[in-house]
Amino acid sequence: MIIKFWGAARTVTGSMHLLQLDNGKKVLLECGLYQGSEGFADEYNRNFPCEPSEIDLLILSHAHIDHCGNIPQLVKAGFTGRIYCTHATYDLATIMLQDSANIQEKDAISENKWRRKKGFELVEPLYKLEDVLPALSNFVTLSYEQWHKVDDDVEVLFRDAGHMLGSATVSLRIQEGSRTITLGFTGDVGRPHSPILRDPLPMPQSDYLISECTYGGERHEPIEEAKDQLEAIIHEACVVRKGKLIIPAFSVGRTQIIVYYLDKLKGEGRLPDIPVYVDSPLAVNATSVFQMHPECFDEELLRYMINDPNPFGFNGLNYIRDVEDSKELNTKPGPFIVISASGMMAAGRILHHLANGISDERNTILATGFCAEGTLGARILNGDPTVKIFGEEFEVKANVVKLTSYSGHADEKELCEFIQSGYDIEKTKGVFLVHGEGERADIFRGYLLGKGFKDVHVPIRGETVLI
Repeated sequence: MIIKFWGAARTVTGSMHLLQLDNGKKVLLECGLYQGSEGFADEYNRNFPCEPSEIDLLILSHAHIDHCGNIPQLVKAGFTGRIYCTHATYDLATIMLQDSANIQEKDAISENKWRRKKGFELVEPLYKLEDVLPALSNFVTLSYEQWHKVDDDVEVLFRDAGHMLGSATVSLRIQEGSRTITLGFTGDVGRPHSPILRDPLPMPQSDYLISECTYGGERHEPIEEAKDQLEAIIHEACVVRKGKLIIPAFSVGRTQIIVYYLDKLKGEGRLPDIPVYVDSPLAVNATSVFQMHPECFDEELLRYMINDPNPFGFNGLNYIRDVEDSKELNTKPGPFIVISASGMMAAGRILHHLANGISDERNTILATGFCAEGTLGARILNGDPTVKIFGEEFEVKANVVKLTSYSGHADEKELCEFIQSGYDIEKTKGVFLVHGEGERADIFRGYLLGKGFKDVHVPIRGETVLI
């Protein structure tokens, strides 16, 4: 069997890995969009590791766009196989892929306005809304904790990864002649004791492991401090500064965690009497999907829901769908809190809130997750004195704060403990590190080697490995 590493190789986005079996069958793990530098992203996203029509099946660990966002283009380009995922992943992917198509169509219209004026070649979106439905018809949902035969020689097991609603680790049993190869793929691994979702479950032992390493070399702040830290930031931003607290957050997962903590603060009388806005149609839809899947909730949230059956709603919380209502927030004086996508500040309504608030020293920008190199979020967190939004330069005068306790990814120590909880070092023939920027991946490789793992490799894009 050959593994061809195509996406999320020495980067944290565009996840895609191709398995080429000895019998000629091809299995794709993930089909994500690359998010980052615009010119490179377009070229990256329009190419696949082989002809899509040659791929027999696709296995999807979870519904984040950097893992599933290129599926409609894959289908449009000729892929006709089944797409296997969990029930909640399918429900989320349904709304997220439609949202992604809508964004791409709007971005293409916007870009073509200036291209047309300058006589440049017009751009086409990667896919449109009309391409999403055919892609969704290829999905097949599978339950956790059961081995499922997805091809004559391939079985798959999903276990809860604790990263987002419906997220799963992937374990494969592949029959090649007289031998059985076992391969594990972590997808993205969540933090233990994180709110809302169950803790990640150990993976069964396998011969080889493909593991994420997003936070190699980093340690997060304790989850137990997240609510108190949020309260302190709100007090400083909205009570002392009397400004706006602008929170870029991924619509699925991060937004629901923040709202849940705000709900708890409100219930405990610790939230100032100020409006809170969730300005993201996708977040509104995703929250509805969350409410449909209590089987994914952890015990803490289920106990909390005995007294508060709606942990994602409270007096003073406003969910915004309409674009005109969103625009009104740009002229509304603080103090108030606005949560909007995207988390990396690379697209979406958050750009309007930043453009209207980043140069006001009364305001605060709270980053709650990882921002890939080349994104607006990374430049703001790196301390750039000015940033470009919608082609215009803005001075960064707002207070910039980062909280790592809200991360949906395990940190270095947590990820290593997760791997060791299921893997016998002596029985593990090889580990491949993906979904981590180069330096972080190299650091985590050294960390695993120090723990006793003998063969740990960080592949580059397009590299093939025979196992």
